[in-house]
Amino acid sequence: MTFDISPFPRSRELIIDAFHMAAKRHIVHGFLEVDVTVPRRILKGTSGTDGRPLSFTAFVIASFARAIHAHPTVQAYRDLRNRLITFHDVDISTVVEPRPGAQPIPIVVRSADSRSVREISEEIRAVQADPQRSAFSPGSIALATRLPRFVRLVFFRGLKLNPDWIKRFQGSAEVSSFGMFGKRAGWGVGFLNVHTLGLWVGGIAEKPMAHDGSIALRDCLHVTISFDHDIVDGAPAARFTHTFLELLESGAALE
Repeated sequence: MTFDISPFPRSRELIIDAFHMAAKRHIVHGFLEVDVTVPRRILKGTSGTDGRPLSFTAFVIASFARAIHAHPTVQAYRDLRNRLITFHDVDISTVVEPRPGAQPIPIVVRSADSRSVREISEEIRAVQADPQRSAFSPGSIALATRLPRFVRLVFFRGLKLNPDWIKRFQGSAEVSSFGMFGKRAGWGVGFLNVHTLGLWVGGIAEKPMAHDGSIALRDCLHVTISFDHDIVDGAPAARFTHTFLELLESGAALE
């Protein structure tokens, strides 16, 4: 029998904290298939400063943020005085992986609803190239993990009751990619520890889909949208989702 022994990564302690916070929330999930043939074709014709096409993740973030701006109640938060605080500008929390297997770095894309896909793409790739550009650099994450768990949990509980703090430290909504599983279909289901709204980006696969009155092979993106049902009812969630899907399929954020 052979095996390896390695230290438990300290960064995983923050993930465990997040699970503690998410365990008792009333989160509902919607599993969706989206035809992204048009935006993927447009993106192939773009070029960032590194010579590569602009980031598909940046396009998803821009589209998500624009849909939220059109339906701001999906990023409302309940505060300590039992009021609903609804933000109108959209800050998106996400994570980037500097290189395969490296510790993911959280970043907050500020005012994502009013920024171009190019600007968001360049910001993401800048943090990938230099993680110190993020407010949550590896050093600050390591420092947080050295605090006792009960201290971190007290901070997170206080954060949850202060919408302004949530937006300042973790943005007003969340986007997470489950690796974009190549050409394989697949949904991801994540958790929301403090956010009201989250998007989980799964895989893209070529599938037969309805297009222009017929059936054709199209690029199908699998996404999961998660809402805090204590805050967001089904009808507003459905209206938001309809807008978001239209923005994704049309590639409007790339114009």
